[in-house]
Amino acid sequence: MHVDTLIHAAWVIPVEPHDTVLADHVVAVKDGRIHGLCPGSDVARQYTADVEVRLTHHALIPGLVNAHGHAAMTLMRGLADDLHLMDWLKHHIWPAESRWVGAEFVHDGSRLACAEMLRSGTTCFNDMYFFAEETAQAATQAGMRAVIGMIVVDFPSAWAQDADEYITKGLDLHDQFRNSSHVFTAFAPHAPYTVSDGPLQRIATLAEELDVPVHMHVHESSAEVEESVAQFGKRPLQRLA
Repeated sequence: MHVDTLIHAAWVIPVEPHDTVLADHVVAVKDGRIHGLCPGSDVARQYTADVEVRLTHHALIPGLVNAHGHAAMTLMRGLADDLHLMDWLKHHIWPAESRWVGAEFVHDGSRLACAEMLRSGTTCFNDMYFFAEETAQAATQAGMRAVIGMIVVDFPSAWAQDADEYITKGLDLHDQFRNSSHVFTAFAPHAPYTVSDGPLQRIATLAEELDVPVHMHVHESSAEVEESVAQFGKRPLQRLA
């Protein structure tokens, strides 16, 4: 069979079966998808290809997945990173975001994050940040798969003024990328302490109607749990349920 690419590797390490290392194997790629896998000794009999890549000293693995991040915040790396969460957010990150974050900031920060992730072998990421359309475009330009969070908070930012506007802009993003093969969307209420019950109830309804997942920070610190118990009489997960 003729395929687009044959990748020869000293070792191929698949996710399944568990604890498997295949020495001197070849991965065949056709139309952007893995078509087959065979020992190097058999490849000439099974495949021809337009391109052959020989990784004689490499272990070839599936792309890694970054399950949670804020890609654009690569531009804030190291900012007051030795503080407790709420001190860090209220007195450093949120003021910095208020001053600096805009469409250009998010696009440039996301492009940098994509480059860093690809260099490390990460080919898919799950994100949550303002100006989500910019992160989606950066992922598209990089050829990465991404789940782009439709962020919601109660307070205003440079991107939206209130929870209703965040949700409306998120739904517009969902419509824009609903047919994309690489970019997907998820509702992304920031956290129990930044989103009130009304928007959370609306998100729960929309997520069910559109069959869209929800991505959220929960139980990040003991202070968050204590504050929820004091304010609502229940822990964050109980309140969300």
